[in-house]
Amino acid sequence: MAPRWNSIAKRMLLTSDPGKHTGVLKNGKAARMQRKTYLPGVLVHYEPAPGIAPAPVVFDSPHSGYDYPGDFDHVVPRDVLRRAEDAFVDDLYADAPAAGAAFLKALFPRAYIDPNRHEDEVDADMLSEPWPRPIRASEKAEMGLGLIRRLIKGRVHIYDRPLSVNEIMARIESYHRPYHDELAAMIGDRLASFGAVWHVNCHSMRTTGRHQGKAIPRDDFVLGDREGESCDPAFTEYVAARLRGMGYSVQINHPFKGAELVARFGRPLTGSHSLQIEVNRGLYMDEDRIEKHDGFDSLKANIDRLIGDICTFAREQLGGR
Repeated sequence: MAPRWNSIAKRMLLTSDPGKHTGVLKNGKAARMQRKTYLPGVLVHYEPAPGIAPAPVVFDSPHSGYDYPGDFDHVVPRDVLRRAEDAFVDDLYADAPAAGAAFLKALFPRAYIDPNRHEDEVDADMLSEPWPRPIRASEKAEMGLGLIRRLIKGRVHIYDRPLSVNEIMARIESYHRPYHDELAAMIGDRLASFGAVWHVNCHSMRTTGRHQGKAIPRDDFVLGDREGESCDPAFTEYVAARLRGMGYSVQINHPFKGAELVARFGRPLTGSHSLQIEVNRGLYMDEDRIEKHDGFDSLKANIDRLIGDICTFAREQLGGR
């Protein structure tokens, strides 16, 4: 069974880890961000470095992890399994703390357990025994894309055996809950400090989707606010306008409206706004080779601009604080 991160272990890891983005950079410039929480193989949480004014903004990347746990008993090749990753999304948003935002990223792969699913969004077809609680039925789980993925590339089975309840609960307790708890604390801290918070949930999408067997080209970005339920529509429209001003095509709530994380944390009536952003992988990577291509740097520069714009927007909503 995977190790469980209890509150004592977590407190031991709250200080900055001596990894990248801390101390002095190679060019002699002071780092613009620092690690606040680091759970090896699970997550890392960055905050602005001392001297940078914090903004009421939190970014998170739940699907870019590629630290594959040793007990991930998959039978498909790793290069096939990696197609489930939102590869390099964490790199695209890595400089968010330099603008004053907090940034959280998962280190484990979404194919192992998906933090953007409810913990009871279980695919009953992959269980060796009954789930001990009511299962939260969903279209994604029926497609084999629930809390624990059953399928990859549409029809390819990830496992050659059913999974036990204990196996899945161990993943929930060691990976899923710590990610949700950390993100909840980050959003809660900003909300308590500023009275409002803007959370941006960061993802990537394939260049094309499919409908009735036909390939459908996707736009450059898709913004999801669950039809205005997870954030003030004015925030969604602001982000869309900034992206369109950079020359990108943008869709809102189609084909992605936002999933568990924005549904859980998006409470605009209480000041907590959550927006999902999907970026087209063709803008920055070779999807077959899972490698960055020449478009990465220009996209990252534009995302850095967008991050700064979002932080400015959030501060202006609070009177410039």
